[in-house]
Order: sequence, then structure tokens, then C-alpha cells
Amino acid sequence: MTAQETYEVWLRKVTEEERAEIEGIGEEEIKERFSIPLAFGTAGMRGIVGMGTYRMNLYTVARATMGLAKFILTLGAQDRGVVISYDTRRFSKEFARKTAEVLSAAGIKAYLFDAVHPVPMCSYAVRKLGAIAGVMITASHNPKEYNGYKVYGEDGAQMGPEDTAKVVEYINKADYFDIPSDAEGKHITVIGKDVDEAYYNEIMKLSLSPEAVKEQGKNLKLVYTPIHGSGYVPVTTILKKQGINVTCVEEQALPDTEFSTVPIPNPENPAALAMGIALGNKIGADVVIGTDPDCDRMGLAVRDFSGNFRLLNGNQIGVLLLDYIILRLKEENAMPKNPAVVKTIVTTSLADRLAKNNGVTVFNVLTGFKFIGEKIKEWEASGEYQYIFGFEESYGSLRGTHARDKDAVVASMLTAEMVCYYQSIGKGLYGRLQEIFGEYGYYCEEVTSIAYKGVGAMAEMAAVMKALRQKTISEIAGEKVVSVQDILLGTETFADGEVKKMTLPTSDVLKYCLTDEQFVCVRPSGTEPKLKIYVLCFDKDEQKAKEKALNLLEGMKKEL
Repeated sequence: MTAQETYEVWLRKVTEEERAEIEGIGEEEIKERFSIPLAFGTAGMRGIVGMGTYRMNLYTVARATMGLAKFILTLGAQDRGVVISYDTRRFSKEFARKTAEVLSAAGIKAYLFDAVHPVPMCSYAVRKLGAIAGVMITASHNPKEYNGYKVYGEDGAQMGPEDTAKVVEYINKADYFDIPSDAEGKHITVIGKDVDEAYYNEIMKLSLSPEAVKEQGKNLKLVYTPIHGSGYVPVTTILKKQGINVTCVEEQALPDTEFSTVPIPNPENPAALAMGIALGNKIGADVVIGTDPDCDRMGLAVRDFSGNFRLLNGNQIGVLLLDYIILRLKEENAMPKNPAVVKTIVTTSLADRLAKNNGVTVFNVLTGFKFIGEKIKEWEASGEYQYIFGFEESYGSLRGTHARDKDAVVASMLTAEMVCYYQSIGKGLYGRLQEIFGEYGYYCEEVTSIAYKGVGAMAEMAAVMKALRQKTISEIAGEKVVSVQDILLGTETFADGEVKKMTLPTSDVLKYCLTDEQFVCVRPSGTEPKLKIYVLCFDKDEQKAKEKALNLLEGMKKEL
């Protein structure tokens, strides 16, 4: 059907209230909303909330759930059930309930959380309850207009490409309307507090410095903001269980679908922690922590040598946590045999150097935390390595194997106790970070996104990547390109023409490797029409490193 024909069907089928949103819209908006469906990939689907096939609404959610239900029925796993969680975004609760009702109508058990719960608790519950899958209603750190639908496999990691492809086949066969829905909830079970308590008990075991926490925790001045998201209850609960003093930003504690105190609820955005830093200055806090709406990413501000708060980026946070974990495991003689760390290919190579110097193996995987989860699963089966930490530059990490996605509850707990530990030996987090830079060089990272809009956005972005592959780039902003890794083709081409095969799964990624493990990487976002550019470089001098990073970023933009 054409966009106009699809639009007319929706006008007939939706409720009067829903019809009011789309009645009288112009031709261009009809095309934008009704030409294509929301893409459903390995990260699920994500889009602006509203009426239309290219929007997040009860109909697109029901259709996606019907596809998932059909797949589960082919496995004969309906009695194992699906865990459903949701965050604080527009219609998150309604989308979660609709997901449960469609599954129930299909005879599939649905475990529905009784209130907002974050990504890591959804992942944990899938494993704890032995469910066949999980669904998390969230758009993570996107602007308030968005919501999304994330699907997890039975291991608690985001569903892999093969199973996702099967789900998509069934989704494509499903209609948007007249999908059976069990409002009475015959097969719906509400998840109680026992799962919450089991989760808290599990992550308390991950504490590395209980003595330092006991000594410093009550006097620690820590400010926390959930940025109106699902982290408020779990983060404050776990810090209180540890005995760590926490002051919450009251204006951002309660759920708010409009995220009215921030431009974007993303801890990568400096404005997201502005109120936390203001409160931190007011009470003389040592550290400010913020988590995004689904509480899988954590932002951090620490005091610098001048006493001012300094926002750290995701790479710096990850390196500090990695360094702390290795240090404490060594000090307590608790380092496992064959310890390993997993990070993504766009995450800082400083982690590789730091880990290697401490006898820890680092594995680099594609962007997406499911690939970190795959390594955990692989090693649990083989025993070849012992997972001690995983992280990515986009502010997400996981310590422990209780979940298989990013866990900002654990990250917040470890960060708080890390502050306690360093205070107990007369140090601060910023000071420790500078020590690391003093040893390895000042690492600087830059990330930017180029957004594409309209119906042809994804095709336009694909065309840019195709054109880039056809170019020979020997240097970027004066820095020599040593090799080009084309993850889609599975090849690494060196400056002298030598070509080597790569072992990573195929993905639309181009990584330009520079000297000394510095790099520039270009890849499309997995959930929206954005082309992301990553830069990593270092220098002995901080200012020179920053200048080099910005030059590389601008140099790469000119190649697009």
C-alpha cells in the first residue's frame, strides 16, 4: 500500500482521540509517518511516540509483540514466560501492559514488573526466573519524544541477530490492528519484591572495599540524580544498604515523562548533571553521580585539583573502574585465573594497555553490549577466561555476571565505594586519573553524530557509508592511516596493500587505525538514522591531545 492508503486505514481503525492527532496532516507528514514501519533490529525498535507505522504507539508495540509471541510458540517455550519492564518515558507503562496482554492472549506467560524498573533488573529477572525472553520499554537516553522496545534472549543479553531475524519475519506478517489482547491478564504474573531483593543481594557481593566503606561511607558527601528515571529506587537502596551517605537531587527524583529539568536525559550531555553539580557545590559534595532513564548508563563529576567539579567521559569512567577493580582484586589476592576484560572496538585503547600491564587479557568486540554478554556466556561454558569487567565508551559498564547488559546500579555502587577507598588512602578520583595519564599519556576522545531525517534517512546514511568505502584515505588531519578495518567485509587493509581477514562478526563499521593504537571510526547508529564518528588519540601534553582529537574529527567530517 502507498503511504496515503496506509494513512486512510489508520484513520478508520484508530480511536477518536488517536485520530485527532493525525487528521488533516499534510502530504509530507503522511509520507514520513506511514511510508515504512519502524525498523526492528538487534537492539529492538525505537522511535518518536505518536500515530503511524513509523512511530511508537500501542499498535506498533502490539505488532512487534505478536512477532515475538509467534517466535516463542515455535520454541514451545510459552510456559517459561517473558519478563517485561519499563522506565519513566511517555506511555512506557501502557506499552508494557499491552506487551503483557498480547503475550497472554497468545498463551504465553508474562512476568510484568509492578512499577518502573531499570534495564539491569530486567536482564537479571530474565535469568532469575528462567524466562525465555525479556522486553524492556525504553528509549534509553534519547530525547523525551522517543520511546522504544528492547528484546532480550534467555541469557539476559539483548537478543542475537539470528533470533531477531526470525522475530522480524513474524512481525512483517502481522497486521497492526485486531491483534488479540487479553485485558484480564490470564497469563500475567506481577513480579514482586522478592526479585528486587535477590538482585540487591547479588550485587552487594560485588563490593570490593567494605572496610573503606565502613570507615568513610557515612561521612561521604555524594550527590545522586536519576534524571527523573528508573534508577532512583535501586541506586539509593543499594547505597543505603552499603552504608553510604547519599543526597538526591529532589527536583529530579520523581518520574517525569517530559524530563522537564534537562534538555536531554543523557549523562553524556553536561547539562544533564548541572543540577547535581549545583547541589554538590551547595553541600560541598565529593562526587556527583547521574543515571539515565533506564539506568544502564552512569555519568560522573569529580573534584579536580582546584576544587571544581570536572565531568568525566565514558572512557575515563570505565578506565577508573577497571583500574580500581584490578587494584582491589590484586590487593585482596582475589584475582581469578585468566582474568579478562571485554570492551568495544570504539572504546579507549588505554584500557588495553592498563590491563595488559596487570596481566589481564582484553577482548575487543563490536559496539553493542550484547557482544560483551556473548563473551561472558562463552567463557562460562568453556572456562577459558574469567570475566572481571566490561565497558563501552558510551558510559555503560557491567561488573558481575548477574545481568548481561549495562548496569548503572552496580556502576554507582562501585564508584561510591571507589571514592571511599581512595579517600581512605588520601587520594581522590581525579588525582588517580591523572596518575594513569602520567604513566600512559593523556588520552582524549571525541564523539559526534551526523543526523539524517525523513523517509529516506536510512538509505541516505547507507549511501554515505558506501561512498566512504570506495575512497582511499591515507591520512586524516595529517595523521598517517596505518590500516583500515572494514568490519562489513571482514578485512583489514594496510598502507602497503596487505589485506588480512578479521574474526569479528560483520557490521557496517569502518575503523581507520593510526599509529600507537589511535583511531578514527565511523559507523551508523543501531537504532536511529545517525552516523557516528569516534576519535581516540593521546599525547604527553593534555592540550595537544585535545587539539589533535578535534583536528581528527574535523578531518573525518571532510571525508564524508
